Amino acid sequence: MQIGVPKETAEGERRVALVPEVVRKLSAKGLDVLVERGAGAGALIPDDQYAEAGATLGDDVERVYEADVVVKVAPPNSDEAARLRADGVLIAFLAPLTNADGVRAIAGSGVTSFALEAVPRISRAQSMDALSSQANIAGYRAALIGAQELGRFYPMLMTAAGTIRPATVLVLGAGVAGLQAIATARRLGAVVQGFDVRAAVKEQVESLGAKFLEFDLGGDLEGEGGYARELTADQQARQQELMAEAIGKVDVVITTALVPGRRAPILVTEEAVKLMKPGSVVVDLSGEAGGNCELTEPGETVLRYDVKIVAPLNVPSTMAEHASQLYARNIEALLGLMVSDEGELRLDFDDEIIAGACITREGEIVHPGAKQAAATV
Repeated sequence: MQIGVPKETAEGERRVALVPEVVRKLSAKGLDVLVERGAGAGALIPDDQYAEAGATLGDDVERVYEADVVVKVAPPNSDEAARLRADGVLIAFLAPLTNADGVRAIAGSGVTSFALEAVPRISRAQSMDALSSQANIAGYRAALIGAQELGRFYPMLMTAAGTIRPATVLVLGAGVAGLQAIATARRLGAVVQGFDVRAAVKEQVESLGAKFLEFDLGGDLEGEGGYARELTADQQARQQELMAEAIGKVDVVITTALVPGRRAPILVTEEAVKLMKPGSVVVDLSGEAGGNCELTEPGETVLRYDVKIVAPLNVPSTMAEHASQLYARNIEALLGLMVSDEGELRLDFDDEIIAGACITREGEIVHPGAKQAAATV
């Protein structure tokens, strides 16, 4: 069985789907890994490291896409989708709830595709949870961006010239990215608060040395898969009112709140930004879904009311080396369910992970959420 690793072509994407460490393990199991030359360049992985790990290097991208299993990071564009084998397998981030045209193109190729976003959030699938592995990187990076852009010290400093008080940081959303942002900001010496509509995460926030900010919005608001569910209009209005007051008291706000398949909820209103001190910073990790800040411009850094609003896109790609290592291990774990001990591809659709992550099969969109998204666009 052959696994193809093409070079990523999406703008700004520096990650690669497999790294030499994982290639070596797959090769030891008798699998043939074909890597397009230069595929690892953005992650600072030279071709010779792949060759040493047992991969075959090639310049022919068509051949890479003809592999039994193609592994990618970003969703394939229309040209790449057209290269996929009808009897092959594709594994990648596919944005199944928001990439209707792309999913339709993948279905049209006939390939059996699996989206890492759709891997069920169950204990047995933790090693395959690429959303979490990449969110860890985004949260870490967000805390560093906040510290860099603030222009003030994060930790308390006691000097002969007097004491500098520590910076205050508020992290909105206590999922994987939010918890990592909290932990990193704390390590940098800031006084940190964390907020989430899910009451269950309070203990996790406090275990990292942060204060849990609580608003009474009417019960626990945890939805399916551990994500926060969408608030009602009244709950959103009440949350924004209470949030604006809290935001006005801090130096840095890091936002991480997402609702799968929906626009990111507005947590930081224009009025809240007006209440922030001059020189304060908002780091919005939800820019790709529209942003949690009302004044966010995705992919840009803007100054509004003397507050810097930073909305970086594809943050894990800025740490491509480690992001690729973690992603490749997620791919390896998923392949472990798909490949027999004899090195043959065997897809067991009675397995809830295989069935849950499958987006297209035999020319049809089979994932319920992706099917609905494709039908409404």
